Amino acid sequence: MTADNLILMGKIAATHGIKGQLRVVPYSGMADNLLLCKALFVRDAKGGIVQYEVASATVHGKKLLITLQGFSGINQVLHFVGSEVLLYKEQLTEPEEGEYYWNDLIGMKVVTTDGVDLGTLDSIIETGSNDVYVAVANGREYLIPALTDTVSIDIHAKVMTVTPFEGLFDL
Repeated sequence: MTADNLILMGKIAATHGIKGQLRVVPYSGMADNLLLCKALFVRDAKGGIVQYEVASATVHGKKLLITLQGFSGINQVLHFVGSEVLLYKEQLTEPEEGEYYWNDLIGMKVVTTDGVDLGTLDSIIETGSNDVYVAVANGREYLIPALTDTVSIDIHAKVMTVTPFEGLFDL
């Protein structure tokens, strides 16, 4: 197993009930991949990564409830709280046309249609209506709404092109 092929999918936020279920907050709406997986990886606070078989996974509000095989009580799973959940990239389903996984976007070069260099995509903020891309250049952050009329992505060239609307970068 190489950690290079692992993709961060979410975080174990808490336990749920007394039967060993874990409450997982999925990142960027990728819950389907976690619901379908037969095995996942857990990275603890010290960076240790261990693979576990999934006994069950179900949606619970905006979170997931995951039960790992071999764990049937709350005291057995308390140490997982705060850990990260990862999958191999090969375990992920293909995204829909025009959709991308965050890990494919982070680090991408960001430029405007006028050729202004906005640096690289540093992070993504998930909001209720649309995501917001955070590009960083020379210590300055640029907040860019992830809208199809504002952003175009060339996934193969690893370039995001922004068509700025009036006032986008005025602050």
